[in-house]
Amino acid sequence: MITEEILKDIEEMLDIFGPVTLEEMSGIRLMNRTDTKYLLPLETLAVLLHYAAADYRVQEVAGERNIVYHTVYLDTVDKAMYRAHQNGRAVREKIRVRTYVASQLTFLEVKNKNNKGRTDKRRIRITALDELSAEGVDDFLSLYAWYKLPQLSPQLENRFQRITLVNRAMTERLTIDTDICFRNLVNGNYAALPRLAVVELKRDGRTSSPIRDILSRLHVHPAGFSKYCMGCVLTDENLKQNRFKPKVRKMRRAEIPRNIETLINSI
Repeated sequence: MITEEILKDIEEMLDIFGPVTLEEMSGIRLMNRTDTKYLLPLETLAVLLHYAAADYRVQEVAGERNIVYHTVYLDTVDKAMYRAHQNGRAVREKIRVRTYVASQLTFLEVKNKNNKGRTDKRRIRITALDELSAEGVDDFLSLYAWYKLPQLSPQLENRFQRITLVNRAMTERLTIDTDICFRNLVNGNYAALPRLAVVELKRDGRTSSPIRDILSRLHVHPAGFSKYCMGCVLTDENLKQNRFKPKVRKMRRAEIPRNIETLINSI
């Protein structure tokens, strides 16, 4: 009940922000981009949003500001993409089918990370997960992925709500994911992170960031987080996962509620 009340407060807090359209968002070009993730409890997120309203606008799509996403991750039967992350490979890939639930737009996306930490994302519009073989996906994967469609199968799905903020200078984007749920499509197991917010800051490395300064004053520090890998870890105890155990502990610590009055006094 407490979690639901905080989520409701966060929804109402979004009304304070001025809106930004998808068209305006598409004009943001971060040429020297750095990506940083943070994990924080919902109580801290509420304080963060309160102080961010003066410097940021919120993306609005069809009147919605907290938008539902649904994702299905594809991998090989032996989870080659998960294992690459678990084994510490800097160069790795993820392939997913993402649906923006409100608009019912669905894309197949390929994300490749290089050894300098840069991520290249490519995507193609599709109709549905079970129509991949009929929608030119083979050609798309041959151009941008290491794997062919027959090698891949659905491994994990997740669902979450996303708030997207952009600063008034249009030099950074901030995504905030809450109510994250997982279902393992191989063994049927479920997991959820109801008290955790995952924040990702994408900014031009040459500029200052108001939100980064607020996070610092709230004593929230950068933390790596992969939804695919964490979902696999939380739903399949048989996977090798020693690399992720410290991240699981850090995630559990991040879920611990913090006193709101103390948070406000730290700003």
